[in-house]
Amino acid sequence: MSALNDANLALKFVLELLAIAAFAYWGASLDGVLVSVIVGIAAPASAAALWGLFAAPRSSRRLPTRARVPFELGVFALAAGGLLAVDWTAVAVVFALVVIVNAALLARLDQWEQ
Repeated sequence: MSALNDANLALKFVLELLAIAAFAYWGASLDGVLVSVIVGIAAPASAAALWGLFAAPRSSRRLPTRARVPFELGVFALAAGGLLAVDWTAVAVVFALVVIVNAALLARLDQWEQ
């Protein structure tokens, strides 16, 4: 069971990184060179900063589980929306499905506090 626990937490970390990448790709795809550069940097930086403040396990401002779970799932939903916005529909669907499976396993394995 330990291997499954470790794999699920590793998957969550990979999903976090992919969400940041999705925000960067979405921002960089916007029209206008200046806008795409600014948003392509600001969107993933903002997502990473907010995640670090409110969701990271070692954060002193980490939200309680009841508020953190919707926050985390909201970040993942916005990332999937960004993928949809750049017409990466299949990638967005697969990403969302993996997030759902990961969240279900986090609940089942009692890992939301980790």
